[in-house]
Amino acid sequence: MDVREIFKAETSTWHVSLDGEIDIYNAPELKEKLHKLIEQHPGNFVLDCQNLTYIDSTGLGVLISALRRVKEYDGQITITNLKPYIRKIFVITGLDKIFALEVQGT
Repeated sequence: MDVREIFKAETSTWHVSLDGEIDIYNAPELKEKLHKLIEQHPGNFVLDCQNLTYIDSTGLGVLISALRRVKEYDGQITITNLKPYIRKIFVITGLDKIFALEVQGT
């Protein structure tokens, strides 16, 4: 897993790229990184998942945890560029109803 982040002050938005796999082994590291970003600059998040190849239930739990924290500051998390097979996981679990999912190119 690789995480790259940029904060855009003019929109109070973190742009975070998630690459590789998010699973039980590296999910705690991702949780720590996201929570530190939220503490550093509370605001909105755009998670670019163009290079995300796998996410398990532990990874989904991390995203839900981050969403709860972001909502404390009236922010939102938008997830972009999900591969179809990963997007299907969000739909099956109902997470497409709590996260804003954007298709590639929008």
